[in-house]
Amino acid sequence: MQSFIHPEAKIGKNVNVEPFAYIDAQVEIGDDCWIGPHATILRGTKIGNGCKIFPGAVVGTVPQDLKYAGEESVLIIEDNVTVRECCTLNRGTKASMLTKVGSGTLLMAYVHVAHDCIIGKNCILANSVNLAGHIEIGDHVILGGVSAVHQFVKIGHHTIIGGGSLVRKDVPPFIKAARDPLSYAGVNTVGLSRRGFTKEDIDHIHEIYRLLFVKHDNIRKATDDIETTIPYSPYKETILDFVRNAERGLMKGYRN
Repeated sequence: MQSFIHPEAKIGKNVNVEPFAYIDAQVEIGDDCWIGPHATILRGTKIGNGCKIFPGAVVGTVPQDLKYAGEESVLIIEDNVTVRECCTLNRGTKASMLTKVGSGTLLMAYVHVAHDCIIGKNCILANSVNLAGHIEIGDHVILGGVSAVHQFVKIGHHTIIGGGSLVRKDVPPFIKAARDPLSYAGVNTVGLSRRGFTKEDIDHIHEIYRLLFVKHDNIRKATDDIETTIPYSPYKETILDFVRNAERGLMKGYRN
């Protein structure tokens, strides 16, 4: 009933490793972590402080990418991350050499995080969310269960995406997204309020998205309108910067 810990692994203070766990060489685990039974942590994985890796999780596996050629890439899991049962997390490829999960994030059971994904801080990925490669997710994002995200998609900060969604296009910050095909479903008012955004902030964001996703059916016209009619704010600049750099294009606007 012993676990296996490779002698080259670096284990911090007060780390509880349960029976049958496997910890490979070139693994670093910070202080105050819990590694559940039958969890597997493979080479190139760096885990921060206060993390929990539940039974059956397999982290640090090589990418499921035929272009992967054995490069010594890494998976970084920052502090206070919870990885629930049977999650699978791949290392990066030569594209970035890195996959990262931000601090305070919860990955529920059966989540898959593919190579070169960057997940922000304090995110929640519900059960059976699947991320393809090269995805960027901002801070405080919630992805509903059984959602699938296309490779190279970007999801902005403070966004919530409904369960069962197919995310094929970029999703800008501060909003709710739902329906099929995925489209704008309003500003994430509840989430923003909980995180200290004022009513004035939220109303300002509402006005930006009214122009972007409700009034206009042309993104170029909408951004020009926002630029000229909406007063400056960091939220305005964040949204416009995201829209201008949406390489996969934006999801659809409001749909009845």
